[in-house]
Amino acid sequence: MPFKSFVREIGNMSKKNSGTRHKLRRGRAHITPEASLSSSPGYSTVQIERRQWANLPPELLLDIIQRVEAREQCWPGRRDVVACASVCRSWREITKDIVKTPEHCGFLTFPISLKQPGPRDSPIQCFIRRDRATSTFRLYMGLSPALSGELSKLLLAAKRVRRATGIDFVISLVGDDFSRSSNKYVGKLRSNFLGTKFSIFDSQPPKDSIVRSCCQSCQKTHLENVPSRGTISNYNTAKISYELNVLRTRGPRRMQCTMHSIPISAIEERGTAPTPMAFTNCLDQHSSLLDSAGIRPQVGFNSTGDCITLKSMPKAPLVLKNKAPRWHEQLQCWCLNFKGRVTVASVKNFQLVAAVEPSRNVTAAEQENVILQFGKIGKDIFTMDYRYPLSAFQAFAICLSSFDTKPVCE
Repeated sequence: MPFKSFVREIGNMSKKNSGTRHKLRRGRAHITPEASLSSSPGYSTVQIERRQWANLPPELLLDIIQRVEAREQCWPGRRDVVACASVCRSWREITKDIVKTPEHCGFLTFPISLKQPGPRDSPIQCFIRRDRATSTFRLYMGLSPALSGELSKLLLAAKRVRRATGIDFVISLVGDDFSRSSNKYVGKLRSNFLGTKFSIFDSQPPKDSIVRSCCQSCQKTHLENVPSRGTISNYNTAKISYELNVLRTRGPRRMQCTMHSIPISAIEERGTAPTPMAFTNCLDQHSSLLDSAGIRPQVGFNSTGDCITLKSMPKAPLVLKNKAPRWHEQLQCWCLNFKGRVTVASVKNFQLVAAVEPSRNVTAAEQENVILQFGKIGKDIFTMDYRYPLSAFQAFAICLSSFDTKPVCE
């Protein structure tokens, strides 16, 4: 049976269920005994049909989901794969086992895929649409708005918020909810006053981290200062710095990204990058805790509710730098080979490659690979192509730093 027939059957089940609930709401409010409720024809039919979907033979269910996953390779077709995972618990477990991470399949399926490293061989191509009126930036899956049209898949959205000491870019899974207390919140980008240094804060704790319990006194201090409404924690996972250009020398912006959550060994031979498999947001209720240096530590809460502190692993982090452009005498401008993905000259355009020391076991070809490229193709349209070991969230945050005004860097 084609998968569309399965989806149609699921839709009929939901309609019958909603119709039954509507009938029960009519008339006076009363409590229906379980026997009389189960004896109603609509209720029993829905229960039987649900049982049929949940109790499919595992071999048949595995074959169905494998065929759907192999056929749908891009959005909006990937909706069918997500629909399989939404049927019931058994369908969800099998779908999660079949669907691979973007590193191995090159596809974005579930929301957690936005926090996982991109593919190694070819980049994932996206574009960013800027809305000047609302100070929002939306990341879409696809080559460009002209080619994707209304079928563009929204991946992430960010809103620019001014502070007294800098700028914040709050990043969310949806385009209309940027609250830190929302479960759609995934992180933020924060700049200093001059817009030359940025920090990427992730709602996910780093995968490679040493978890150390706080002392008893810290717990008492924390409990006395619990706010009425908890918000999601932020973990400082990366730093972005732009080189100052005080002498106003001719040339593009120079930037460097230090990815504390990604070790340099990830791009070495047989190296692996941290890959979260599920969202594990923690409550951010530690406003009064400071370490010995007077700096607020990155803390969260474990499963028992105890305060914990995250300390970075003693590993060398991955450092990204600008790929050096060349000066074109005829065009009188700096040029980079964007392979047709960038069409408008802009100071915001850049390509990032790994900054590797000679002692590292990294091949020359890997050092030349462009991990992230960003460029302008229209008035408020920009392309973003990223690959392993960056995730879509990390790449989007780095690109957002280019939108901030930097008079001392140009």
